[in-house]
Amino acid sequence: MSERAIISLAAAPPALRRKATFELPATGQLLTEGGDSRITIDLGKTRNKYGCAPHPDPAIAAFGSSTASTISPRGFAAADRLRGRLIAAADWEKGAVTYGRELDRLRIDLADLCGIADLAGLEIVFAASGTDLHLLAAQLAGGTATAPLRSIMVEPRETGSGVAVALAGRHFSTLAALGSAVHEGDPLGDATISDVAAIALRDGDGGLRAADSIEAQIDDLATEAAGRGQRVLLTMVDVSKTGIIAPRPAYVAALVQRLPQAVEILVDACQFRLAPATLRAYLERGFMVAVTGSKFLTGPAFAGALLIPGEVARRLRLRRLPPALRCYSAQAEWPRGWAAATTLADVENYGLLLRWEAAMQELHAFRAVPEAAVAEFAAKFARAVTERLASDPAFEPLPPPSLERLATTPTGGWDAIQMIFPFFLRHVAGPCAAKIFRREEVAATYRWLGRDARGIVEDPADDALAALPCELGQPVPCGTRDGNAVSVLRICNSARLIVEATQGAAATAAVIARAMTAFDKVALVARAVSQASTPSV
Repeated sequence: MSERAIISLAAAPPALRRKATFELPATGQLLTEGGDSRITIDLGKTRNKYGCAPHPDPAIAAFGSSTASTISPRGFAAADRLRGRLIAAADWEKGAVTYGRELDRLRIDLADLCGIADLAGLEIVFAASGTDLHLLAAQLAGGTATAPLRSIMVEPRETGSGVAVALAGRHFSTLAALGSAVHEGDPLGDATISDVAAIALRDGDGGLRAADSIEAQIDDLATEAAGRGQRVLLTMVDVSKTGIIAPRPAYVAALVQRLPQAVEILVDACQFRLAPATLRAYLERGFMVAVTGSKFLTGPAFAGALLIPGEVARRLRLRRLPPALRCYSAQAEWPRGWAAATTLADVENYGLLLRWEAAMQELHAFRAVPEAAVAEFAAKFARAVTERLASDPAFEPLPPPSLERLATTPTGGWDAIQMIFPFFLRHVAGPCAAKIFRREEVAATYRWLGRDARGIVEDPADDALAALPCELGQPVPCGTRDGNAVSVLRICNSARLIVEATQGAAATAAVIARAMTAFDKVALVARAVSQASTPSV
């Protein structure tokens, strides 16, 4: 049974003794609640489906921020302090009131730290995850039974498996954020159903498609829908699971100019690998921006926020949400005065609140680092990783994409430097030497990275390395090679690593050395998996 915190009458000051008891789950348990099945922890297990525990683990070599990260001691302490404030506040006010006040505090803090607090009319909506944000954005964007919304997105393999389903107005998991069991794939009752088109970013062998080809496809879909009187929600990704920005921001801006009455833009920046100037440029163009605190920032999964610029907020604030979304969103997660909140319950999602609190601690620490120092370390990390991937026969790097953003942003910012490094695994010996690992072999390798792999390693001299827990980005399907479906792993830089590495030359060297050690474990485990498997030749 989980630990419980109880405030008793005897412990409270006489003037505040308004409730006999108030129960709140332990901080670790709260961090696993208020999301969907991806962050719950099954009975008898200690980690969620991302392989992350709800408590800090300093032993982990954490380079998996493109997927999820185990919470840091700094983040956990902040979440635990907030839990204490929630318990204390329960003696004099309703939980929903406290919840709303704490979210308002986070709105102010997030806008300040992102350098956008001065943008007139800016509004922030909180939600449990990036997928939830897509669901909410699609419902806000509109559409009717006779003229359904057309949602255009890049392929789910580069964003998230549930995103297309969420955009379509369907349940994307078996568990909704506010605790309801739902049927995955079923329509959300009275929700608006969207027509969803997903655009491939890569060709059959994993290579990037030409930007012009991608954008021509989007143009045809948007123009056709607008001609039929449909609203269009175009989701631009910055950046995808493998580090792609698509479609190009300049194209998106031109499309909006051409079809201003039909097109709404959602920037999927859920990785949050954005400098303040880039984020501001998107908002100033009238683009909604979805961010999370659980990727680059390395807060615990799930913590999402939808940033809505003033001109868009004025259009959307009177739109009501279908009551079916009551299982995903609560009143306080919406700005005051929005009609969307009137159909929602006045309840609390303490898990979401604590996860954002932890993420904000990471953002505070990151913003204290000068941008020039961020860029300097990011460049050093990128050189070291690129050199290792190019020189080690166990790996084959995926060519890096261009990080092209709006022309109004400064050039040479830290967010123009590659921070997600996808790579294939290669067999280094035997009849399959130099061939790329099949998808199932990559999955088997990944499963061992976060675990003690001494049981599959032959040489006892490798035991210490085999036992080291590592977090890398989950495998991403990436075409076929030699007739086999293949995937890439990803090693990532993050805000947490940057904060650590910029404490001096020794700290910089230590972070880069740890990344090389993570590569060493990948190669060690991959060799064991290769020896145990019998891939087709």
